[in-house]
Amino acid sequence: MTVSSLSSPAVPAELLALANRLADTSGAVIRQYFRTPVAVDDKSDASPVTIADRGAEEAIRAVLAEVVPDHGIIGEEFGRANEGAELVWVLDPIDGTKAFISGKPSFGTLVALLKDGRPWLGVIDQPITGERWIGAAGHGTTLAGKALRTRPCADLAQATLYATAPEMFKGDDWTAFQRLYQSVKLPRYGSDCYAYGLLALGFVDLVCEADLKVYDWAAVVPVIEQAGGIVTDWQGRPLTPDSDGRVLAAGDARLHAAALERLAG
Repeated sequence: MTVSSLSSPAVPAELLALANRLADTSGAVIRQYFRTPVAVDDKSDASPVTIADRGAEEAIRAVLAEVVPDHGIIGEEFGRANEGAELVWVLDPIDGTKAFISGKPSFGTLVALLKDGRPWLGVIDQPITGERWIGAAGHGTTLAGKALRTRPCADLAQATLYATAPEMFKGDDWTAFQRLYQSVKLPRYGSDCYAYGLLALGFVDLVCEADLKVYDWAAVVPVIEQAGGIVTDWQGRPLTPDSDGRVLAAGDARLHAAALERLAG
């Protein structure tokens, strides 16, 4: 099943309102712990997790259980429930926990709503700066109520590229990424999901990453697509829950095609 928000019917207003409520709920938890000496645990994959990650997801799940108990949930911290439902919420309470625990406000809460397995609505919320990107079928992408469009950029030599960290690229992926990295005007690391928000806002042209899970990318698909951009895997295929974790996002389809060529060699 392909995963795209472009051809879907419009998201109802009550679900947009619920998505905003979930982001508000998560942010209220996260702000209590930002730049405080929280304990950091290591998960089985060695990635860090804190009371803020767990508390934010628990708070979101409590709202969903109250308002839409028949909907499914896929969450980074507490797993899956009723994932075969027509409507499934995908949650990453803190995308960028390493940034969070080091006091850097470039992390974000990711909330997506899948309809029949396809991202229908996405939220990138930065609870410290107060920025919230919302992309939803039939509504476009907005930041603080302002409609967003990605910027045109057809030439890799003029492009700004982001990736979260070099260590996400292993083996042949590192070689492929370096071909792209060395082709752009301004390559940068850091920013986690915030980079995708900047792409939708028109300040970044490409985001290229590897080893992502569905809760890392589901929310960014509507945010970028509804702003005029494109998100695929490294072969140009639509992302699916079974994708290999390699993600390429671009604000301009011409640049996306050029980037795919560099990744392929």
